[in-house]
Amino acid sequence: MADINALVDQLSALTVLEAAELSKALEEKWGVSAAAAVAVAAPAAGGAGGDAPAAEEKTEFDVILVNDGGKKINVIKEVRAITQLGLTEAKTLVESAPKAVKEGINKAEAEEIKKKLEEAGATVEIK
Repeated sequence: MADINALVDQLSALTVLEAAELSKALEEKWGVSAAAAVAVAAPAAGGAGGDAPAAEEKTEFDVILVNDGGKKINVIKEVRAITQLGLTEAKTLVESAPKAVKEGINKAEAEEIKKKLEEAGATVEIK
């Protein structure tokens, strides 16, 4: 059996994107969905406590660059403008897609950044 403490340490060291990739890989491997498990668990938790608070609306979003859409130079320019990164850092970010461009921002800012990156030719997700 695996050393649980070592596993916890390894999982704690993951970035948000790596954790998301791990989640997707496990969903595919085991044929389950994390969203379905949460949906099933939520009614059970609400029924046991009686007055369960309503689910909070998500207030922080991450803008994820999925790919450059073949317009790498335009996307790098836009990433530099959005993030204030240097040329090398912006190029590395674009080339390592999927990668977070901005994390923990409000929905309006996330939508604005997504629109700018898509206009530059990139494929973008908001999570």
